[in-house]
Amino acid sequence: MSKGTVILAYSGGLDTSCILVWLKEQGYDVIAYLANIGQDEDFDASRKKAEHLGAKKVLVEDLRAEFVEDYIWPSIQANAIYEDRYLLGTAMARPCIARRQVEIARREGAQFVSHGATGKGNDQIRFELTCYALYPEVKIIAPWRIPEFYNRFQGRADLMEYAQKHSIPVPVTPQAPWSMDANLMHISYESGILENPKSHAPVDLYQMTKNPEDSPTTPDELEIEFKNGVPIKVINMKENKTKDTPLELFTYLNEIGGKHGVGRIDIVENRFIGMKSRGIYETPAGTILRKAHLDIETFTMDKEVRRIKQALGIKFSELVYNGFWFSPECEFVQHCISKSQQHVEGKVQLSVFKGQVYILGRESPKSLYNKELVSMDVQGDYDPCDASGFIKINAVRLREHHRLQGLSGTKQ
Repeated sequence: MSKGTVILAYSGGLDTSCILVWLKEQGYDVIAYLANIGQDEDFDASRKKAEHLGAKKVLVEDLRAEFVEDYIWPSIQANAIYEDRYLLGTAMARPCIARRQVEIARREGAQFVSHGATGKGNDQIRFELTCYALYPEVKIIAPWRIPEFYNRFQGRADLMEYAQKHSIPVPVTPQAPWSMDANLMHISYESGILENPKSHAPVDLYQMTKNPEDSPTTPDELEIEFKNGVPIKVINMKENKTKDTPLELFTYLNEIGGKHGVGRIDIVENRFIGMKSRGIYETPAGTILRKAHLDIETFTMDKEVRRIKQALGIKFSELVYNGFWFSPECEFVQHCISKSQQHVEGKVQLSVFKGQVYILGRESPKSLYNKELVSMDVQGDYDPCDASGFIKINAVRLREHHRLQGLSGTKQ
């Protein structure tokens, strides 16, 4: 008798294929759910493989447009970046995948959901916090935290042996000696030979971006138009190409950024679970858009509002990294950030070349830049004499500090 139906977040790889068969061994009916968030994958082959392994049903969900509009765009508005460098490609993707997973679970009347995330990483937290936030009564099966599973499969060799025993197709080519996760936003690489932080990344590791040394010798010049802090159009000014739907626009910027080797980082970061890990990331379109958005935002946003918004962006980034996309605090922060973007509109011209993004110019109907006010050649509506009082008022505390230091520093 079946223990119930479980919705498995299925990738088609060795781990989740073994998990699918193992869940069946435990007496569950398994619905395999594959999320298309822009990874380079043969979804038809993965579907057939899951059917061959005995999945009760196989669902392939195209979440690419949803991923861009509901997750990447709010992150662009926030200038989201974790620990000053990581653009959160995986952290954004997990709530997108898990939200659809629980929608399927509710629709199918399934009490259980499952995933292949390890017990040491961030992804288990991101998947499960999303599931509990959106389907509080759901029961989660996390095999890599179940002793009878992780004691049985202590390494890849154990998984391969299990796969052969249960006629699970395995790759005929050797696996890359690192773990990789890909989506529209980025590709991440970790584990394996990369666990030595001193080891340099192999030259053949990168798949999304060219080596900047091998990139074109002429730049691409782009104009990116923003409305409410969200990109609505990109024009390649030399080729006269225009993209104006979210998915097309983002995909095109990945193509341009990848061609020029933009968006590579190699970092050691702090996982939420308490350990440090080394990760290598490629984020071409995200890197271009962050630079462009920062520029148009500074051009159109009040100085003090922007200072508050910067702090909100840091908080948003931490919440997303730690798995709290669907939380009351993240909803509140997103609402505040969205409010700050009301006048963030205009066009940014930039050059993409040899691994770098160079801002060339900008224009906006909502600009707070006043040429006459700031000009060195025109007086404008400004009296330089006012600066004397401004400076003296700001000097009061400095004088008082010096008086105190002067007294305490007197020789005895």
